Amino acid sequence: MTLMMLGVMLVLLLAGFPMMMPLLCAAVLAFAIYYPDLSLQLVIQQMIGGVKPSALIAVPMFILAADIITRGHSADRLVDVVMRFMGHIRGGLAVSVTTACAMFGAVCGSTQATVVAIGGAMRPRMLKAGYNDSFSIGLIINAADLAYLIPPSIGMIIYGVISGTSISELFIAGLGPGLLIIVLFSMYCIWYARRHNIPVEPKANWSQRLTALRRAMWPAGFPLIVVGGIYGGIFSPTEAAAICVLYALILELCIFRSINLKDVADIALSTGAVTSVVFILIAAGAAFSWVLSYAQIPQQIIASLGLEGAGVITTLIAINIAFFVGCMFVDSIVVILILVPIFAPLVKATGLDPVLVGVMITLQVAIGAATPPFGCNIFTAVAVFRRPFVEVIRGIHPFLIILFVVTVLMMAFPEIALWPRDLAFR
Repeated sequence: MTLMMLGVMLVLLLAGFPMMMPLLCAAVLAFAIYYPDLSLQLVIQQMIGGVKPSALIAVPMFILAADIITRGHSADRLVDVVMRFMGHIRGGLAVSVTTACAMFGAVCGSTQATVVAIGGAMRPRMLKAGYNDSFSIGLIINAADLAYLIPPSIGMIIYGVISGTSISELFIAGLGPGLLIIVLFSMYCIWYARRHNIPVEPKANWSQRLTALRRAMWPAGFPLIVVGGIYGGIFSPTEAAAICVLYALILELCIFRSINLKDVADIALSTGAVTSVVFILIAAGAAFSWVLSYAQIPQQIIASLGLEGAGVITTLIAINIAFFVGCMFVDSIVVILILVPIFAPLVKATGLDPVLVGVMITLQVAIGAATPPFGCNIFTAVAVFRRPFVEVIRGIHPFLIILFVVTVLMMAFPEIALWPRDLAFR
């Protein structure tokens, strides 16, 4: 049954069908052939059930908020305030890119939107300052990964819904590894700038810094709404998403006046198109996962890989490898939908904290977004910067090494993720 499902998926993928079709066809065919006495209505019920959790309402809300601010002035204001404070130090411009990606990721929750918004503004400045183009693009597409780890994170929402893990706890737990990545990226950027003798930017005076701070106060409200509101118990992640949309509209429509009502209608249509794809994938993934669970395929796979009775570290290594390799070839949402149910029995058997597992999975999803051959950040950079694929990926390896180091550190010291969670919720 497992081989048949894999064969169907492979044939349909090679034939060029969108990912929702291989998932659905493999699930329906397996169910019809191996369980003919059961009604196919069960598969439809699982699809409907897959998109019923109220927590999924946050997904279109965060996508809509991201679309609004990407078309507005928030990114420019965030970049400006970081540059005013850090541009004058050696490597400060590259550090500013990392910090700006983190700040904008905390606003929009989308790695691709971060590549477009921050990369479009900062890449020309990095080239003018003397940075190599491969280094600049490598930094941008990897620093954009911070949007997955620093809340809001659509990947964490989907993992939380599938695994039944608290999304609020996942959001807070993502802060630890996110901040660690910022520090390590910044250290490497400073070392790179010193080694290549990159000139520094003129130092801003305090008047310029205060002006930039005032201009960035409004966009800085987004992470305060999400993290502060959840941490303070004021509202849930779903409510935070709705408030983010309202805040983005007030900001870009009324205060900055960067968009008009016609733009809002266009943005809503774009968000609807993206959301429909995401929810169809979730529905198809729910049916696929249910068939896997019903046939006890996860247990068979774990047993065939010799992971039955595996320890905590072995389990984490297996999870990290599986999600990293999967995200190199397939969309991250699909990988989460397929692999989380497979590893669920193993995670439960080893007693691993599902929040730690969720953050580790999100980190691998983030790494996969910037890893050849099919990382979504890479193709976004190819389209936005109009550079060849080979040139785009040439400078990514130092940053991927840093991300792998963070993965190892999290396995050795789970407190990196769990300490902020425990501080907030225990």
